[in-house]
Amino acid sequence: MTGRHRDGLPYAAVYRRVWDGPARAEAGRIDRAWAEWTVLYSLGKRCFYAMAAWDGPRPVIVKDITGEGLEERMREAEMIKAIRLAVRSSPAPVRGGVSRRRAGHSGVAVAEEPGGEAGFAGGRRSPGGRAA
Repeated sequence: MTGRHRDGLPYAAVYRRVWDGPARAEAGRIDRAWAEWTVLYSLGKRCFYAMAAWDGPRPVIVKDITGEGLEERMREAEMIKAIRLAVRSSPAPVRGGVSRRRAGHSGVAVAEEPGGEAGFAGGRRSPGGRAA
């Protein structure tokens, strides 16, 4: 048997490499600053992700390649949430005793990326329309 922990031999010192240390530290700082969000840094994608902790019909996930950009997207998602809550709590105009609001469309939409595509919340779609 070979390796670093072979019986009868001392343990070998292994250099611990910290990948993208400054970016991971930035993700930790943002995570501590924003209580209603969980912030992660993806080493594989080299991208920051934030997931909202509030309840809603679907998860709110935003991403950006910089910490500042991620915080801006988080602010935008919170503004969308505040606007949706304000619209939902305002009295709806009544015509003939029936409300015009559509049922089942409350909550916060997923913030879109610059290219117009939504984040993870929608999932990938195959050409046939079924989730992959």
